[in-house]
Amino acid sequence: MSTGHPAVFLDRDGVLIEDTGYPHLEAQLRMMPGAAEAVRRLNRLGYLCVIVTNQSGVARGLFTEQQMHAFNDLIVRKLALGGGRIGAIYACPYHSEGRVEAYIHPDHPDRKPNPGMILKAIAEHNIDPAKSFMIGDQPSDMEAAKRAGIPGFRFEGGNLDDFVRELLGH
Repeated sequence: MSTGHPAVFLDRDGVLIEDTGYPHLEAQLRMMPGAAEAVRRLNRLGYLCVIVTNQSGVARGLFTEQQMHAFNDLIVRKLALGGGRIGAIYACPYHSEGRVEAYIHPDHPDRKPNPGMILKAIAEHNIDPAKSFMIGDQPSDMEAAKRAGIPGFRFEGGNLDDFVRELLGH
């Protein structure tokens, strides 16, 4: 009998925020329509919302890990203003073709399509994978979900809250 929490794993760029190409500065932050409402809806239904995001811009030398964390924190604050609560953030700064030595890795277990970030979150936050799912916009998100043993749903843009409402059949 599992007693873990249900969770929704959310990709960041292209799901919670518009993918503007390695966004990391406040001026580049454009929230996806319905993002805060979607997170708030999921919270109300008892889901822990967890961001899982590949951030190869760090490995590529486009921004620092500190800038990445600051930008993620900004997203969390913006979602909170709309009533949406993020329970945890997992970000993978590694990439095989990086320029910054410390972040070059041929196939990091956390980098989607690998399931490392999802599996870590499940272990660290008492999440029940049988009650959880992923929302992403890339094939790598769907593959990471599959490898972690959870369903993945592909968001192709538009209003995230409409997508979530339809997904949950409400």
